[in-house]
Amino acid sequence: MQLIPPPGLAIPSDAHSATRRIHIVIVLALLAPLAFYFGTAASIVSLWNSSETFAHGYVVAPISLWLAWRKRDVLRTLPLEPWWPALVLTALAGLGWLVATLGEVQVVRQYALVVMFPLAVLAVCGRSFAGALTFPLLFLLFAVPFGEVFVAPLIELTADFTVAALQLTGIPVLRNGTTFEIPSGHWSVVEACSGLRYLISSITLGCLYAYLSYQKWWRRALFIGLSIVVPIVANWLRAYMIVMIGHLSSMRLATGVDHIIYGWVFFGLVMFLMFWIGRLWQEDEATPLAAATPAAAPRHAPLAAFARASIAFIAVVALWPALAALNGRLTALPQPSKLAPVSLAWQDARTFTSWRPDYYEPDARLDKTVSAGGAPVALSILYYRNDNTGKPLISSVNRLAGEHNDYHEVGTERREERFGGRAITLLETRMAGPDGELLAWHWLRIGAHETTNAYVGKAMQARERLMLRAGDGAALIMTTPLASGRDDARAALRAFLDANHAAIDTALAVSKGH
Repeated sequence: MQLIPPPGLAIPSDAHSATRRIHIVIVLALLAPLAFYFGTAASIVSLWNSSETFAHGYVVAPISLWLAWRKRDVLRTLPLEPWWPALVLTALAGLGWLVATLGEVQVVRQYALVVMFPLAVLAVCGRSFAGALTFPLLFLLFAVPFGEVFVAPLIELTADFTVAALQLTGIPVLRNGTTFEIPSGHWSVVEACSGLRYLISSITLGCLYAYLSYQKWWRRALFIGLSIVVPIVANWLRAYMIVMIGHLSSMRLATGVDHIIYGWVFFGLVMFLMFWIGRLWQEDEATPLAAATPAAAPRHAPLAAFARASIAFIAVVALWPALAALNGRLTALPQPSKLAPVSLAWQDARTFTSWRPDYYEPDARLDKTVSAGGAPVALSILYYRNDNTGKPLISSVNRLAGEHNDYHEVGTERREERFGGRAITLLETRMAGPDGELLAWHWLRIGAHETTNAYVGKAMQARERLMLRAGDGAALIMTTPLASGRDDARAALRAFLDANHAAIDTALAVSKGH
């Protein structure tokens, strides 16, 4: 007896059934990075939630899926065949994630995770399929919250332009670092004035617009270049415009929330103008000539080949979190509740400032103000376990002066100093705030090594963990008043370190064993 399906219900062919099984295998491979690196994915979403600068990350994946959907007619004509060399690239991405995990470099971990999704398509679906989706897959990289490293230089550039423009306008300016005074009032170029939010938004939209609107590579490159330059220059003009509005209105306008409103309105107008100009260069999307006869269905590799490629990809992806967990167990130390006692040679003195470093709360800390009869010195030791608790020693958000204290940095320079019979490179920073100006000497201690370079410090932490050591570190910060001049302040800090460096070294050495 032969069964006849009801009208409108067709029994799928073997080819369609095999294709569906292939699709299931591909989806499993695509989900593997998310499953094994869930903590890293959660850190990305956390930054989307906590910073308006990176809130656009929520729409990146949907846009990538939409861009891929637009390619569906082309994708149906392409054969699916695993490309095994992509596993080597996946292993390199995993190794990068592991080293970044050991060195607590969050942004590298996040990029390593996101790049695994394009590599999954390349490994399991093959070069032709992945090649057709190059831009939609690479667009996923915009989901990574990156750019904080540019805040400081953007602030400096904005301050430079604003001061120069005011002087050209004929307004006298007294500048002190990133703050300046004009006859009508006092202004400061802070993080919100850096223009980073405008820059990231412009680059993301610029790349998308260039891909959708142009076919020639040089037109795309030109428009992307404009999307980088225009928001930077626009932010300079915005800062100058706001200062001028405040100046001409006797500080009645552009000094409160309207300051932000004017900035976004101006940025919106600039972006509209940029995309309107870009529209004039738009090219029609290339469309293939219609075939005389329907194209034959592409020949796919056997299901077993996709299963092997998917299993191999998942195994490579799973290896690195397992190694990180093993390293964590071998190097684990209990969290310190406090630093080892520090017996300083100087006597306790009265606190001379309300300033505190704007750092992540450390695992243990020491704050002490001492004096030997001259200028007082405040010592801050911030000690961190290198165990990926989300509070790293080295981070772009760790600053001497920031959002959580009333101080701002006037300038920083690198110096060579000698104390206790040894030479050390340190950073010297001037800060200004409600208690007057301060001079700070500061550097990082990773294990038994010292550095002032954040990148070198991260490399040191990763090396320590790879050698199965804890990789703990500390920020050492000494401050003194600048009221009597920089030379006297330096002499006070130098005398403090001459008398107390051995006690600090001993305390840190003991703390590593807690």
